[in-house]
Amino acid sequence: MAEFLNIKSISKNNRLLGIPKPKHPLITLVRHKDVDWTHITHKNLIWNFYQITLKYHNAELHYGRQNYDFEEGSLIFTAPNQVISTGEAPTEIDEKAWGLLFHPDLIRNTELGQKIHQYSFFNYEANEALHLSEVEEKTILEIVAKIEHEYSQNLDQHSQTLIVTNLELLLNYCLRFYDRQFYTRTHKNKSIVAQLETLLLDYVNDNSRLQLGIPTVSYCAEQINISPNYLSDLLKKETGKTTKEYIDYFLIEKAKTMLVSTKNTVTEIAYDLGFESSQYFSKLFKKKTGLTPVKYRNSVN
Repeated sequence: MAEFLNIKSISKNNRLLGIPKPKHPLITLVRHKDVDWTHITHKNLIWNFYQITLKYHNAELHYGRQNYDFEEGSLIFTAPNQVISTGEAPTEIDEKAWGLLFHPDLIRNTELGQKIHQYSFFNYEANEALHLSEVEEKTILEIVAKIEHEYSQNLDQHSQTLIVTNLELLLNYCLRFYDRQFYTRTHKNKSIVAQLETLLLDYVNDNSRLQLGIPTVSYCAEQINISPNYLSDLLKKETGKTTKEYIDYFLIEKAKTMLVSTKNTVTEIAYDLGFESSQYFSKLFKKKTGLTPVKYRNSVN
């Protein structure tokens, strides 16, 4: 069984990787060619900080059930306390590969710290990486260079603001580039939307599954084989709805049909759709339609 290593600080990280002490206690840029990888092979690693990692691939990658080939750089994002399992040490390290690590304490009392959760790509799976064009990679590298330059100088009263400002700029560009990635793969995205529709249809037609409750975001993402955050962001681009909103929409549309085509009570319909209570079902129905289930049935009939 692989050993668990909890890496709580940037300094401990650098010692583990066999590289010099960080110039700043809360942020550092690690160039992969300088790392002694033997210390972190076959481990379960838990870093207590955020990481943005630029890797290079010349092989097939997987997005859900779809396959892609990329030769550009790929950005992978991880958040504190995620478990990352490692295998053998890499035999070849690209000169351009790096990782930008920053501790939550760096941004805790800043505006960025208050909204860091909005950058949902920190919770994507590795196979949902951001694939950069040459122009996009150049933009990213320029910002990272500014961050490295700033924390490498003698720190003054402006250092914190400039580091965090550039870090937020970096994350905002990553948001833009992810939007581009969603947009350029819209035909693949539509396939995932179709998979979700089929999944939900099968779910509501299977009484044994409905007895477990309404389908959750995690359940849907697992069945489609992508992460919950990626699924929600992808759906938002394609349909204007998050996964939770899409599930609610699907159930309410099904409920409308049942209200019109059957004589079942509201309570029976609620339970038939997997809701734990008719009160919650009625509240959601009114929120989405502006009418209670009974008023909707009467208005149609």
